[in-house]
Amino acid sequence: MKKIDILNFITNHRKLPNDIKTIAELRSHLNVNSANEPTFNQLMTELQQLRVIRELEKEGQKAYQVVAR
Repeated sequence: MKKIDILNFITNHRKLPNDIKTIAELRSHLNVNSANEPTFNQLMTELQQLRVIRELEKEGQKAYQVVAR
């Protein structure tokens, strides 16, 4: 699992540049389980700190949108 995998799933600059994905959609797509949960959380935190993604709320769930690439 890499940061670029997360970014590519959240958005496609040509088709959906401002798409928002819930945390459940991200975990499902990236097959996040208890073994790689810490890595996933670390990558998400790094992307937020670098201001590449921002946290939002979508349908009552935590969601993310790519702000800069």
